[in-house]
Amino acid sequence: MARVFITGSSDGLGLLAGQQLIGKGHAVTLHARSAVRAQDARRATSQAQAVVIGDVTTLEGMRSVAAQVNDLGRFDAVIHNVGMGYGEPHRVRTADGLSQLFAVNVLAPYLLTALIAPRPARLVYLSSGLHRRGNPDLSDAQWNERPWDGGQAYADSKLHDVLLAFAVARRWPQTLSNALEPGWVPTKMGGPSAPDDLTLGAITQAWLAVSDDPAARVTGQYFFHQQLRQLHPAARRRELQDALLDYCARLGGAALE
Repeated sequence: MARVFITGSSDGLGLLAGQQLIGKGHAVTLHARSAVRAQDARRATSQAQAVVIGDVTTLEGMRSVAAQVNDLGRFDAVIHNVGMGYGEPHRVRTADGLSQLFAVNVLAPYLLTALIAPRPARLVYLSSGLHRRGNPDLSDAQWNERPWDGGQAYADSKLHDVLLAFAVARRWPQTLSNALEPGWVPTKMGGPSAPDDLTLGAITQAWLAVSDDPAARVTGQYFFHQQLRQLHPAARRRELQDALLDYCARLGGAALE
């Protein structure tokens, strides 16, 4: 039995991955942004071991989530599922003055990776096929200077998630760190007309988190439906990975040791 923490898991892919893992006998802790959403998660998955509450649009919320997870003891795997889509018509600023999309999609997984201790044996980061359209230039990662383009900002953030996964794989060789795309699935983010299978969309993150399949016991790889997938060529650039880590460390006040 593995202990698995899943961010952004009060509904959608995160909740479904949790249900799949629980069904196979693993101990799952979910995450919700509010007490109301936590109640929804408990109703949907009563066998979850715990539900951590915290709004990861803010640095305080990110740190609170990490502290709650640490209080629960060591986890074998963390699935960084939390994320928001590209529907924002304009750049939304958080209470910390950050781009909300960047804070949730990039800084939250970074800071939780840096702060959750002891280190899990496996880390799984949710990206998107749209990451292949991402701009690797980090000079305006939060769209402070450019006119807002929600679709491009989202694609950029999903490229950042792959960079993060690969940077962790390189820096923490004892940890299996991988990224994946779940497909365009009918979640709140994907919309009801999304053509891909929701159940299949959750299988790969659960598989990477716990499976003894040799194909899952790898690191620094990118998957779609349990198969290796083509990725943005910039994702393998070490200097870009390190630049993103340094940038997030400055924003979050915590370095990835």
